[in-house]
Amino acid sequence: MTIRVLLADDQSMVRTGFRYMLDAEDDITVVGEAGDGLEAVRKARELRPDVTLMDIRMPGVDGLEATRRLAGPGVEDPLRVVVVTTFDLDEYVHAALGGGAVGFLLKDAGPALLIEAVRAAARGDALVSPQITVRLLRHFSATAPRSSPDDGGLTPRELDIVRSVARGLTNTEVAAELFVTVSTVKTHLASVQGKLGARNRVEVAAWAYRSGHVT
Repeated sequence: MTIRVLLADDQSMVRTGFRYMLDAEDDITVVGEAGDGLEAVRKARELRPDVTLMDIRMPGVDGLEATRRLAGPGVEDPLRVVVVTTFDLDEYVHAALGGGAVGFLLKDAGPALLIEAVRAAARGDALVSPQITVRLLRHFSATAPRSSPDDGGLTPRELDIVRSVARGLTNTEVAAELFVTVSTVKTHLASVQGKLGARNRVEVAAWAYRSGHVT
């Protein structure tokens, strides 16, 4: 399957660079570009790409608002958005992930991580820049309660999967670790998200840290 990608960035040189990197991959093709948030929303709704790479600071509607319109709470059939930005600010990270983004990368992360983020988003996983992940995990660890963990109504197997996801494992890695199929992991993860009201695996991981299941 070819992964169809939309690029949203107000700098044409950035879009050109991303297009060059992504189109060089056999399983990825860029199907459109947008130079501002409104155009990104319009083209994403029109083209229905598998993944949208979204810059934050764009004229008119910024990337965070565009992400909310495409993937945020209440959006029917949300799209998969990966935010790619120059600015390593915690408020941007939380706003992007809270707005439904399935990934958050810095533009200097390098081609390999960008390509892996696209593939991860397409298969339903999430990828966040390593240095940002460390800060998120520290935050969740610091705010986790000291009392006994709350199971959130999850089954023991679902909790096993939650712990693995919180450690940053992909669906394939979780399946190998727990000796189940990838489809089984996806089924359990969908059930977990429904029970916790989580929109993506990043929110599942956040719940795991806040509820004391991972330290």
